[in-house]
Amino acid sequence: MTNITALIADAAVFVFLPWVVWRILKKTIPIVVLPILVGILISVWHIPVKSLGIPSVYGSDIGWVAVLVLAFTAGLEMWQSPGSVADDHALPAPTLGRLLTGAAVALGGPLLMGSILAYEFFLPLPGWHPPHAQPWVAAASIGLCIAVSALPVLIGVVRELNPSQRPLGQLALKLAVVDDAALWIGLAMLQVAERGTAALHGWTGLEVLAIALLVGLAVAGNWASRHFRNPPSAVIWIAVPIYLAAGSWASMQLGLHELIGAYFAGAIMPPSWVRRLPVEKVGTFSLIWLAPMFFGHSGLNIDGDALTWPSVIASLSLVAISIVTKILAVYIYPPASGLSRRQALSVGVLLQCKGLMEIVAATIFHAQGMISEFAFASLMVLAVISTVLTGPMFKLVAPRSSAAS
Repeated sequence: MTNITALIADAAVFVFLPWVVWRILKKTIPIVVLPILVGILISVWHIPVKSLGIPSVYGSDIGWVAVLVLAFTAGLEMWQSPGSVADDHALPAPTLGRLLTGAAVALGGPLLMGSILAYEFFLPLPGWHPPHAQPWVAAASIGLCIAVSALPVLIGVVRELNPSQRPLGQLALKLAVVDDAALWIGLAMLQVAERGTAALHGWTGLEVLAIALLVGLAVAGNWASRHFRNPPSAVIWIAVPIYLAAGSWASMQLGLHELIGAYFAGAIMPPSWVRRLPVEKVGTFSLIWLAPMFFGHSGLNIDGDALTWPSVIASLSLVAISIVTKILAVYIYPPASGLSRRQALSVGVLLQCKGLMEIVAATIFHAQGMISEFAFASLMVLAVISTVLTGPMFKLVAPRSSAAS
């Protein structure tokens, strides 16, 4: 079978089939979970897709580039707004200190509880301890996946809220931006911690160049923000692939995952430049038509035999831990003063959505050997269930129109 034929088969299974299902379900389920679900089912049922050339070489490359673009746009979306908010329904603006503290509690609470529970109860289970990772690193990796919020998916969810509920969504987005940045920092720190002193051994001029390149990009972005705010569009479009490629290469050269560099490259681009880019359109196109092959292949990478009933029960336990700790953290310390109980619960429900970010984080940890096959399978199931439950749970706890105003 030729590479082109295999690519067509790959796209049919992981792009067009999920898209058809997504349309039939009237977009009630985020499309990001459908190709993963297809991949998981293929693995569990041992369907012989390899005879069709799946996963294809071209499909893997296209999906990988698309996810790099998604990570890059996630960084760019730090400077985006999901839309205007009607003044009649606006919430009191939280102070910066309250917002940052709320974000720290919303991320730190689930991270701490998830890590402790993973260390005490999940890692001792058969097959859960990765053979070459330190126990505390494996537990913290699971805890970080439990604690993360899905910024790109959440932006789409907020855009679909009615005007009376959108202020709650925008408040959740502000927290998710901080938590999302903390996720990528945490990913980098855990990878460095796992490598230990070996992370500094064997450094050459390329590693020094990588650091200088990242610093140079940040300095250039800061200078452009102040002195070159409105360049010609051609300059911005030329800068985009340069930032993406340079950030990805630099993080890879430093022994970190390329997605970390792609995210931070987007985050340090000049905000005035970013606002002139069709970030939403590029991200949506990549998410629907290109990245599903990456997500589907991630589902295929799950060991079908690892999804036994104990693993399913463990996955459901992770779902419960993730939802309860996230909602409880926001409920205990709301990110803005004066929120009603329903409003605080609504923000917590939105933030527990895992979506793309948890999938990418779990994939990175799995590729680096920091979580086991069983943990990876359970975390992928967690991402699917958590994302699917976000909409129904929000409708259940959201304030009625009169209360939200």
